[in-house]
Amino acid sequence: MKKTILLLAALMLTAVAGYAQESRQDVSISATGNFAPEVHGNAIQKNTTTTIGLLASYRYMLTPRSALEANYGYAQNTQKYRVYGRTQGGIHTLQHEFSLAYVYSRNYGNFNPFAEVGIGAMVFHPLRDSGTYQIDAKQNTNIGALFGGGLAYEISPSFDIRVEYRGFLVKTPDFKLPGDIFKTNKYEVISSPALGIAYHF
Repeated sequence: MKKTILLLAALMLTAVAGYAQESRQDVSISATGNFAPEVHGNAIQKNTTTTIGLLASYRYMLTPRSALEANYGYAQNTQKYRVYGRTQGGIHTLQHEFSLAYVYSRNYGNFNPFAEVGIGAMVFHPLRDSGTYQIDAKQNTNIGALFGGGLAYEISPSFDIRVEYRGFLVKTPDFKLPGDIFKTNKYEVISSPALGIAYHF
């Protein structure tokens, strides 16, 4: 009886140790490209310069195929507005993304395709510099939806290379200017393809 109890205890400890060593979390850092479409609304045309940014993510595996992910994205661009055909200048903008997403993934050897969907906030913060021609511009924080998909390639048990497309559907910023002169009342999809590396622990 004593040997049986010792054997069961040893098996339980082995199982717990194996579970503890399983990688259930990862952090990643990626370079992103940031693209936004031309937007038309209320006789206003808005264009956004294309820039490079950064994305940091933390992912926690709920099951082998499901995970929750928290993201922070950073980029700078210039939002250019045109009203009734007259050039109105641009607003140099710091763009911050804060989002939470559900991630579904599959495993095919070293290849792990995944898809994600979530919600978040996009913060458009005007910079007071020579790139901003509207000194009354104020920060916009707009709630939106995140969607995307990609592929992770495992290069070791601890690291993978990750490539993905990310889209963020959000209301076009108007910077709360007097008279709502930049208010398009339109939504845009900000596209952020990303390439980075993830560490599993």
